[in-house]
Amino acid sequence: MGVVCTASLAAGGPAFGRSSGESTYTLRVDAVAYSLSGGTALGIPTQRGVVAVDPKLIPLGTKMHVPGYGKGIAADVGTAIKGRIIDLWFPTLKAARQWGRKTVTITVYR
Repeated sequence: MGVVCTASLAAGGPAFGRSSGESTYTLRVDAVAYSLSGGTALGIPTQRGVVAVDPKLIPLGTKMHVPGYGKGIAADVGTAIKGRIIDLWFPTLKAARQWGRKTVTITVYR
């Protein structure tokens, strides 16, 4: 299952092995942890690197880097995800609770 998301993530910007000529921007967001299993709006399974976003702010399929978490892809949406809030997937409830909620500045790759 991890191969699907890994292949998607590999298409991102410099942190994903692409040239530094790619357009990037930063965005300050509240990053909240979750650890539910299942599918995503993009059709990939929940796994490390899956980020739920407000698609009005960050379009689905967008690659990003989250400080302290690593590379991610905007692959899901959530009813509580509005504006500058993202959800980061963790494999266990314990790991999600350790992250909690943090304000971070993410790098978004276009």
